[in-house]
Amino acid sequence: MKWDKRHIISIKDFSREEIDYVLKKSVEMEERLDHEKTSTLMKNKILANLFFEPSTRTRMSFEAAMKKLGGVTIGFDYPEISSETKGETIIDTVRIASGYSDVVVIRNPVEGSARLASENSEVPVINGGDGSNQHPTQTLLDLYTIKKEFKKIDGLDICIVGDLKYGRTVHSLTNALENYDVDLCFISPQELKMPRTIVKDLEDKGIKIKESGKLNVKDSDVIYVTRIQKERFPDPQEYERVKDAFVLDLQALEGLKDEAIIMHPLPRVTEISTEIDGTKYARYFQQAKNGIPVRMALLCLVSRIDF
Repeated sequence: MKWDKRHIISIKDFSREEIDYVLKKSVEMEERLDHEKTSTLMKNKILANLFFEPSTRTRMSFEAAMKKLGGVTIGFDYPEISSETKGETIIDTVRIASGYSDVVVIRNPVEGSARLASENSEVPVINGGDGSNQHPTQTLLDLYTIKKEFKKIDGLDICIVGDLKYGRTVHSLTNALENYDVDLCFISPQELKMPRTIVKDLEDKGIKIKESGKLNVKDSDVIYVTRIQKERFPDPQEYERVKDAFVLDLQALEGLKDEAIIMHPLPRVTEISTEIDGTKYARYFQQAKNGIPVRMALLCLVSRIDF
């Protein structure tokens, strides 16, 4: 596997062997964290965070990951303080940032922007989310969370609920799950169904799929809930019609398997009731925390740093 100066743009670029390798190295990184809170693996290295779109978990966890590795971060977390306001293109911004840093993380609302950035960078580019397209590092921490709980991914029944049309996290996750022997259930409003191209790709790989407009999760091992994303809707009225289509509360969990887990890429709004936070099923806050060792591992891998 070639990792030196590798760009992390789409989970589609990964084979199963490569995904499993990242998960393995993430375990090793978490074990290191248990023994030493900080490291010098990336001492004197610089990470440039270019966030043209709001972010809490992705930006902060990359910053925390880099600092725990002994490196430093530069960049911006909203475009108003970048030269985009002066008319500078993404290409020029990336060219400048890559000259100042050793790794670039970019989030942009335009699909394909991360790929464009990688074609104009002197250093590895990691996609922190490009529109409703891909979010590969979120997918890797999602898979890490699942494997940490079940010691496997094969053989699981995974239910994905919410905005399946615009949700980049679920697009990336389902692309990755093509590599595993899983059963998938998609639950969404009719207007927000999973894109047909993704469904066809899954079916071509022999993945068993169910689609439903009713919230029934009792047969699932993993319930992956997503927010209805107001910012992705071209029509505000369409958003108002579907924003509260599914709410996971205690009543919805009746009959759920004892070992089942509930995940969410966050932020949440109303789709998961806070009364679920204290149940044995909730994993979304641990899921977010798992982003630290996964992103630490990726930063080291693309920088060709052994650990």
